Amino acid sequence: MTTIMKGAESYYHQGNNIGILLSHGFTGATFSMMPLAEAYSEAGYTVCLPRLAGHGTNLEDMVASTYEDWIESIEEGLTKLKETCDTIIMSGLSMGGTLTLYMAAKHPEIKAIIPINAAVVIPYMHAAAHVDLDIIPGSGSDIKKQGVPEIGYKDTPVKSILEIRKLMRTVEERLFQIKCPALIFVSPEDHTVPAFNADLIYTSIHSECKRIIETPNSYHMSTLDNDKEFIIEQSLSFVETIINS
Repeated sequence: MTTIMKGAESYYHQGNNIGILLSHGFTGATFSMMPLAEAYSEAGYTVCLPRLAGHGTNLEDMVASTYEDWIESIEEGLTKLKETCDTIIMSGLSMGGTLTLYMAAKHPEIKAIIPINAAVVIPYMHAAAHVDLDIIPGSGSDIKKQGVPEIGYKDTPVKSILEIRKLMRTVEERLFQIKCPALIFVSPEDHTVPAFNADLIYTSIHSECKRIIETPNSYHMSTLDNDKEFIIEQSLSFVETIINS
């Protein structure tokens, strides 16, 4: 039986008929999105935060997983929410934001999206994907606030970098298909996903209602960083506006 890291478990809370689908990021864990998951749950929403395939266990599982498997993890979450919810809103951090964009392009029934430091183009990954190694060191913790733990893999399989690059290319080609309202969070000082991704997303999607909000006091993992409460506050307000419109 595969052992799941503490803090990497899937999370589900049954609430009202408004479903919130959440996603963590590449080589990361559900822990990174738990502050939002708990806030949405406390607000009465039904919340689904799946552990992505290959994540939160061991590197062998990560190597064996593909970007299609990560998508399937989110598709299963959407299916589960649809059993009791008639409105779905999705949010995700980093590659979770990439998956949020993918789902919005594929599923027009998704009412709104909240990508957080979402990855569409990461130039340095081109070189990393072509090194003559199977495993490379991870980028380390990208949190400005001192003493905040980050759960996930410390190293990164090169094969997995190839997979996330496939996902990002797919999403970049489909951004124009997104028409739902979008609240886009970006950390100007992000050492993992270049901040220009927010502008790329904003200008490429065809949503009439779209907005970029900066999180200047946080690095990449902003959902665990100094702007955590600000992100929660703005996200809850955005969701309330969407469901009341």
